Amino acid sequence: MVLQRFIWAISRQIFYKMETSENGILKIYASSTDKIGFKLFYEHVVQLAKEKGISGVTVYRGIMGYGLSSSHISSSRFWELTEKLPVMIEMIDKTETLENFYHLLEPEIMNMPKGCLVTIEPVKIILQKHGGKK
Repeated sequence: MVLQRFIWAISRQIFYKMETSENGILKIYASSTDKIGFKLFYEHVVQLAKEKGISGVTVYRGIMGYGLSSSHISSSRFWELTEKLPVMIEMIDKTETLENFYHLLEPEIMNMPKGCLVTIEPVKIILQKHGGKK
């Protein structure tokens, strides 16, 4: 009983910190071939994020993986003609901004024929240095 209370107290603190984190990281796991209309999903997300003023977005392409988007393992092999690979779209900004962006994107994600996974986590930014213009 004491151990259960301790675990509950710790998990409550972690959950509370997650809810109150000022900055967050939004991650969308999908496939490189997923589309919104005629446009690649990850391109659509990056362009929409830029329009909405999200601080930063990076798309990572995996070399191998599986998930909700496919029932088999996808991998990058030199003899394959099509490269259906996992992608992760990662965005960092204020948590509230990311939540609002997700709610804007959610109807499009729900209408996609394939599956995907979306997470949001707190993040502590320790350096944010802007580059100079040349």
